[in-house]
Amino acid sequence: MGGDAQISGSVTLHILQRELRQAGYGLQDNPAALGCTLKGLYNSISLDLLLAPVVITDGTGGAPDTLSVFSSSRSGASVPLDVTGAHPTTYTYFDVKGSFAVATNDYIVAVPENWDATHWCTLVKAASTTNTTVVHENVSAYMPPGGYDADSYLINMGSSLRHRTFAINDQNVLQMTELSSAARDIAPEIVNLQAYYGKDTNNDKIVDVYDTVKPTTAAGWRQVLAIRVALVARSMEYEKDEVTTTEPEWDVGTHIALAGTVDCLSGSGGQCLQIKVSHLSDWKHYRYKLYDTLIPLRNALWNS
Repeated sequence: MGGDAQISGSVTLHILQRELRQAGYGLQDNPAALGCTLKGLYNSISLDLLLAPVVITDGTGGAPDTLSVFSSSRSGASVPLDVTGAHPTTYTYFDVKGSFAVATNDYIVAVPENWDATHWCTLVKAASTTNTTVVHENVSAYMPPGGYDADSYLINMGSSLRHRTFAINDQNVLQMTELSSAARDIAPEIVNLQAYYGKDTNNDKIVDVYDTVKPTTAAGWRQVLAIRVALVARSMEYEKDEVTTTEPEWDVGTHIALAGTVDCLSGSGGQCLQIKVSHLSDWKHYRYKLYDTLIPLRNALWNS
């Protein structure tokens, strides 16, 4: 196995660990908002994404998954701001009980008391504040029908949003895309990325299920306490002879069942998932190394 592939794999794993540990910061002041669709303008970009720490887009048929990681830039503690009066779609201010810790140019998320497909969350930018109002730019086109009522609340996201999507392109390069920038190369020869939500389904603060099922409710998102990741790095050197005869195995252990596992070919007694590399041209003429880790979502744990 070439040293270049080992470097790519270890650097990629380090970057993902660092990003995932920060996931959800500032989003979970009120966990009831998790899963709400967020619409609005950010640096002139129209948003339509989930208010969730990590979203896994499952690759079809073993193809690489995509990871989107969301957090705020806010520094210091904050609490949701209670809205005290109705906010029709044409209004450019919220009446609140107090505007504690909101500064000019902070991004604010307006959240309905009970969000659904027609009552979504809206991102606004604070233009000014008083003790009882938050004035914002006009984003009426992104408001849900009827605007927001007096039982809504505001979440302060700070001066910027941190939303990063990690995906492998068709040149086997792991790339990162942010909201306001083009895709940036992270590491070459990363040929597969598989991710699972680690969920606590019985509320004992211990992960008991791994799956790729994206939650659809706030209660479902509150169950997600960790992300389990495996990635495969490929050597850059083409070997004259076939040096790989089976696809890489990910030994996931036997403590928590994972769909699609089989007995490990290594004879370790564990349960393994085969990570697909056979979609690559001449895949048997390269060597591969698998890296895996389990990353606790500490902001979810602190708010669970």
